[in-house]
Amino acid sequence: MVKPIEKSMTDKLKTEGKFTYAEAGEGKAIIVLHGLMGALSNFESTFNHFSSNGYQVLIPELPLYTLPLIKTNVKNLANFLKEFMEFKKIDSAILLGNSLGGHISLYFAKHHPEKVTALVLTGSSGLYEKAMGDSFPKRGNYEYIKEKTRGVFYDPEIGTKEMVDDVFKIVNDRSSVIRTLAIAKSAIRHNMANDLPEMKQPSCIIWGKQDIVTPPEVAVDFNKLLPDSNLFWIDKCGHAAMMERPEEFNQILSTWLTSRNL
Repeated sequence: MVKPIEKSMTDKLKTEGKFTYAEAGEGKAIIVLHGLMGALSNFESTFNHFSSNGYQVLIPELPLYTLPLIKTNVKNLANFLKEFMEFKKIDSAILLGNSLGGHISLYFAKHHPEKVTALVLTGSSGLYEKAMGDSFPKRGNYEYIKEKTRGVFYDPEIGTKEMVDDVFKIVNDRSSVIRTLAIAKSAIRHNMANDLPEMKQPSCIIWGKQDIVTPPEVAVDFNKLLPDSNLFWIDKCGHAAMMERPEEFNQILSTWLTSRNL
C-alpha cells in the first residue's frame, strides 16, 4: 500500500497538482514504480544510493485507490506514468518496477518504447498472475494477513507489525478491496508474453531465489522472452529484493548500468 510512508522518506515527498512523489539527485532519470502492496519507503535504500551517484531518481505514488473504479487497471496506471513524465518534462527514463510496478513498466514500454531507456524488473508481474488473485488476504482475519504479508519475504521479520497493519487496513476497506481485485483482474488480462520479444530496450532482471509470489521460473521466462536482458539472482531473498537485500540489489544494478553505459 501507498499511504504509510516512513518518516525518513517524508521529507523527500512533494505534492504538485495531482502528483505526489519523492525526487532527488541529478543526471539520467530513474523512475521507480511500486507494487500493489508496496510503500514508497520499500525503495529507500535504492532511492538514496542512486540519487547520490549520478541519477535523478523519482518515485511517484501510483493512484491505486483513487482512480475511478472503471479506470483502475494497468492501462490507466501506465497513462498516469506518461502524464507524470510529461509533467516532469522527462523525455525518456530507466523504469525500475517491483511486482505490479514492473508490469506497468512493461505495458508502458510496449506503447511508448521511445520513452524507455531501459527496464529493471524485480519480482515483476506480467507473466504469472495466479498469486496476485488467488492469495488475496481474507477480510477480517489478522493472523492470516500477518502470515501472508510476512510470507512475501525470505526473512519474515522484514514484515513488520506496521506493514501487517497497513495491509489489514486495506483488505478491510471495501473500496480498496474492490480496486485491488480490479487491478489483479486487469493484470491477468494484460499478460505480456506475446509483447516481450518486441521490446528491444536493455533489461535488467533481479530476482529473489526464494520468491513465492512470482517464482524463479517467472524470471527465467522473462529472460528468455526479452531480447536484450540479463538475469541476476539474489539468494535468501523473497519478492522484494530491493527491500530485503538492498546492498546486493544496488550493487547488481550499479554494475549493470555501468556495463550498459546507462
